[in-house]
Amino acid sequence: MEEVVFSFEKLYAWQDSMRLLKLVYALLEKFPQREQFALSSQLRRAVVSVPSNIAEGNGRFSAKDQLRFFEIAYGSLMEVFCQIKIARELDYISETEQVEAKALILSIAKSLSGLSRHRRQAEQTENSKTF
Repeated sequence: MEEVVFSFEKLYAWQDSMRLLKLVYALLEKFPQREQFALSSQLRRAVVSVPSNIAEGNGRFSAKDQLRFFEIAYGSLMEVFCQIKIARELDYISETEQVEAKALILSIAKSLSGLSRHRRQAEQTENSKTF
């Protein structure tokens, strides 16, 4: 039986965000137990939010709705980056691990910027048709 692939699964932003999710979950294993309900929990929620909002946004029909979810994903991505920097400051992760995470974050940010630019253009086209 042929596997069904949803359109969001083809997006580089979503694919890279899933790689980031796996990386962050691996890094969380190194965090001290005392962070379980603090930084670890917050970082886990933020990193899950990125691919989730990309998928949800891609499933919306209007460009305006799509754009809103891509912007939420971008905000969550910046939250992940901030928390990675905090984890580095607290010596929970190494400099190399931070650099690896940042490279993925930059790639996702560029992809999301491209998607957002495309959706803004589509929204302008939708709006011009209504006048």
